[in-house]
Amino acid sequence: MKIKRFLKHVYGIFIVFMMMILSFSAAYFIEDYLHRLLGFFQSDFIRHLLTTILGFFILGFIGYFFSRIVRSKQRNLFKEIIDALKRIARGDFNVQLETLKQDDPFTTLVDHINHMAKQLKEMEDMRQEFISNVSHEIQSPLTSISGFARALQYDQLSPEERSHYLSIIETESRRLSKLSDNLLKLTALESEHQPFERKSYRLDKQLREIILTCEVQWVEKDIDMDVSLEKVTIVADEALMSQVWTNMIHNSIKFTPSGGEVFVHLEQVGDQAIIKISDTGIGISRKDQVHVFERFYKADKARERSKGGNGLGLSIVKKIIDMHEGTICVESEEGKGTTFTITMTITNM
Repeated sequence: MKIKRFLKHVYGIFIVFMMMILSFSAAYFIEDYLHRLLGFFQSDFIRHLLTTILGFFILGFIGYFFSRIVRSKQRNLFKEIIDALKRIARGDFNVQLETLKQDDPFTTLVDHINHMAKQLKEMEDMRQEFISNVSHEIQSPLTSISGFARALQYDQLSPEERSHYLSIIETESRRLSKLSDNLLKLTALESEHQPFERKSYRLDKQLREIILTCEVQWVEKDIDMDVSLEKVTIVADEALMSQVWTNMIHNSIKFTPSGGEVFVHLEQVGDQAIIKISDTGIGISRKDQVHVFERFYKADKARERSKGGNGLGLSIVKKIIDMHEGTICVESEEGKGTTFTITMTITNM
């Protein structure tokens, strides 16, 4: 940075020096022309004095001319900046000021305004997409509830049909409730208002308790649970981490066909706790793997809807893991299964 400033000063001195040479050279030729044309100023002193005065006059004129050009450009740029800020204030983020090539005082300001407009546009696009996704997720179960509620008004329905329609309404109501709950969780996590209380506890005991809590689901599908848990103590928010393991294990059971296997392994490697949750389920395509942690993303929307998902579970998992400065990654192959690997640093209280 110091070298750049030094070169800038050298360049400025060089420009001034060249302007002086041009000004006094022009003054010399003008004075010489007037002397030969009119025959005035026979004294060398008068001639040198006139050359000097003309030189400074020409130098001042050139300086004034260039300063007017620079000020004019700066005024135009300043007006463009004000107009751009007014557009941004009105919610129009399609602003892109022309980047200045020269080392101008406004260069940094222009770059920051362009960057700000780009970031705000990305946030607005995300907000619009979020609203669209929420509206879609709410509209689908509401349409089902409304349609089947109207169908229940017909007296000709058999008890079996009536029971079936009521069951669908109950399922869709649970979907809405789960969506609302997940939205509240995600909003709390992203707003940083979620209570975050770290404490030391046994991670292997927590995982074992959650696996036993899910026993009804994996026994019903005749899924073999392969559990290998080393004794590991971590410092984390136990309630938030419980949401992570519950979501991950539920997903593995949900997307594993009857008679399949789910693996939950925990080991300590150095100061890292490594948790692997694998299954022999339907798998995730390679193109979908990079999007699985995005809000409302569903690899197979029809299949996900039939299983009651809303595409927020893994977003919540990723956010909680990030809050604990851990990592989560996915490896999967369609038709063969999926493995999620969570790595957390073991710290002491």
